[in-house]
Amino acid sequence: MAVGGVSLPNYDGRVAGLIARNDIDEVRARVNIADVVGDYVTLKSAGVGSLKGLCPFHDERTPSFHVRPQVGRYHCFGCGEDGDVFSFLMSQDHTTFQEAVERMAAKIGFTLHYEEGDGPRTDYNARARLIAANEAAQAFFTAQLTTAGAEPARRFLGERGFDPAAAQHFGVGFAPKSFDALNDHLRGLRFSIDEIVAAGLVSQGDRSPYDRFRGRLMWPIRDVTGATIGFGARRLLEDDKGPKYLNTPETPIYHKSQVLYGIDLARREIAKGKQVVIVEGYTDVMACHLAGITTAVATCGTSFGVDHIKVLRPMLGDSAGQHVSQLGQIVFTFDPDEAGQRAASRAFAEEQRFASQTYVSVAPDGLDPCDLRLSRGDDAIRRLIDNRRPMFEFMIRRRLDGHDLDTVEGRVAGLRESAPVIAEIRDRALADGYIRNTAGWLGTDIDDVRRAVASARRRPSDAGNDARSGGPSGGGQAGHGGQGGHAGQGDGAGVPEEPQASLRSLPDDPIARMERDAVMAMVQQPQSVGVPLLGLAATATFSARMLAVVRDAVVANIDAVGDRAWLDKLLADVPAPFRSLVQELALAPIPARSDEDLAIYCRGIVVALVERDLLAQKASLLGQLQRTDPSDQERRADVQRRLVDLDGQRMRLRADISSA
Repeated sequence: MAVGGVSLPNYDGRVAGLIARNDIDEVRARVNIADVVGDYVTLKSAGVGSLKGLCPFHDERTPSFHVRPQVGRYHCFGCGEDGDVFSFLMSQDHTTFQEAVERMAAKIGFTLHYEEGDGPRTDYNARARLIAANEAAQAFFTAQLTTAGAEPARRFLGERGFDPAAAQHFGVGFAPKSFDALNDHLRGLRFSIDEIVAAGLVSQGDRSPYDRFRGRLMWPIRDVTGATIGFGARRLLEDDKGPKYLNTPETPIYHKSQVLYGIDLARREIAKGKQVVIVEGYTDVMACHLAGITTAVATCGTSFGVDHIKVLRPMLGDSAGQHVSQLGQIVFTFDPDEAGQRAASRAFAEEQRFASQTYVSVAPDGLDPCDLRLSRGDDAIRRLIDNRRPMFEFMIRRRLDGHDLDTVEGRVAGLRESAPVIAEIRDRALADGYIRNTAGWLGTDIDDVRRAVASARRRPSDAGNDARSGGPSGGGQAGHGGQGGHAGQGDGAGVPEEPQASLRSLPDDPIARMERDAVMAMVQQPQSVGVPLLGLAATATFSARMLAVVRDAVVANIDAVGDRAWLDKLLADVPAPFRSLVQELALAPIPARSDEDLAIYCRGIVVALVERDLLAQKASLLGQLQRTDPSDQERRADVQRRLVDLDGQRMRLRADISSA
C-alpha cells in the first residue's frame, strides 16, 4: 500500500526495525487517530463515529477527507489516500514506519520491545533525536538569556516592549558568543556530533565543528505539534559580520518553505476564529499575540508560498461552496516600502488558491506591527487588523496610485494596469462590483472599464505583470499544477495500471445504492450486524460484482468479527484492485444520529439485502410452481415446502430486526 508516495511495509514483526508485532498493534489501538490528525486538520462531525475535514494530501476546497477513530483509519474520497495513524505521520512528517511507531509510543508512554534481544529502547529514532537536540538547544539558549553576556539581547527585547514574561512565553533565548559552548553542552547530553550537525545547530569546519549561532537573540521555530525543529537568530553585536537574520539551514526536520513561526501558538485560535494574520518577522508575531491578535504567524526567511497555504488551509476549513459568512480570512500585513509591495504582489499571486477571503493591512507611517505597538500601544495593533482592506481593492488601488488620475493619460494608463487585476477575479459578481468601483475611482464610464477587463481576459497574461507571477522571481508560480499530489513523479510512467474499484465506479441506481450501504454496514459494524446475519448475507446476489467481492471477504473472515485487525484482514483477502473500495467502504459516513441508531440501521440494511434475496428466490419458486405439471405431486410438494421455508426465514428476519 502506498501512502503519500511512500510504500508501506506489511504490518508483521519483521518490519519496522524489528519492533514486536504485538507492540505495534497495541500502540495503534491506544492512540486516538483523531487527536493526531487534529493537529494538522480541522475535523468536524460527519455522522456517528465519523469526522471529516480538508485533505492534507491534496489541494481541495470541499472536504472529502474522513477519519473514523473507532476503525483507526482515514480515507480521502477525493485523492484516494488511506491509512492509519502511522501512515499519516509518515506522509505528513516524512518519517519512516519505525519512527512513526516510536513517536506514538513515546506520546502515550508505552515501552516498545524489539525482537533482536536488545530489550526496550528509548532513543527511538533519528527524527526524534534531531527534535530532542533542538529542544535541548532551546533550553540551553533560554537559560543563557539570564547570563551577563546576554545583556545586549535583554536590552534588544526591552527596547521593543518585551518583558521577561513575554520572552518566556515565546521561548526566546540567547546564543553565547562562543564557537563551542552549545556543541559541548549537547555532547555532554550524549548527542553525537553527527546528530548535532544534522540538526543544523553546529557547522562542520575544515578542522573542527563550530556553533552555527553565536552572540545572537534566538527564537525557537516549532511545528504544529509544538516540537522545536529549528531557530531564527537576530544579529546583536557590532563585530558580527553575518546576516541580520540567520535561520536553521535545511535539515531532515526543517524545511523553510513549509514552516511558519508562531503556528504552534496560533493554530488553535486560527481554527477557532477562522482567521490568520501573516506578518513579516518574529517580533511582529510577538507584538500581535501580546496585543490580542493570537492568530499571527510569520514565514521564516522565505516568501509566503504554496506550501504555507497547504499548512493553513486545513486549519481555516478553507473549502469552496461555503457561504461568505463561513469563509475564513487571511490578513497580510505589509510595509509600504518597495520590498513590502513586492511581498504584496507575491501574496496576490497565491490569493486565488484560497476559498477564504484575503485582506491587506498596511500600518500608518510605514511602521511594522512591533514598532506600531511600541509607539501607539496594543489598540493600534487591533485597529490595524480591524481596518484591513480586501486584497483585490488593495492591488487595484496600488495600480491606480502610480498614475496622475487628474489627466486623461493617467486615467487611461491606470485603467490599462488595473484591468488585468479585475480580470483575475473568478467570481463574476465580485468582478462586476470592482468594475463599478474602479470606474468611480477613475472617474470614467463603467462600460469603458468593462471593455478593458474583457480585453484583459481574452489576452494571455503578460510575463512582466506582477499580478500573478510575483515579480521576476516567479514566486507565485510555485506548485502550479500540483493538484494531483503525486502526478508526474515518473516511476512507471506510461505503464497502464490495473483499474481500481471505487465507490464512484458503482452504478448510480437504487439497487446498487442499497447493496453498497449493506456492504458498508458489514465492513464497518460487523458486530452490530451479527454473525448469523452475516452468514445469511453470504449467499445474497449482487448486481454490482465488486460489492460481492467485498462481501465474500467479510464472510471469509467471519471468525474475526470483533478483532481489532478486522479491516487489515479484509484488505488482505480482496484482490489488489478492490482494496481502495474496501478502504472507502470502511470510512464512508453512515446516516445515523446515535450509537443506538447506528446499530439498528446497520442491521436493518443488511436484513433488507437478505430479504430482497429471499423475495427473489420466492418469485423464482412461484414461477417453478406454475410451470410444474399438476400431476407431479412430489415436485409441487417440494417447491411448496421451500416456499414455506422462505416465508419462515423472512418472518424470523423481521422479528429479529423488531426486537433489536
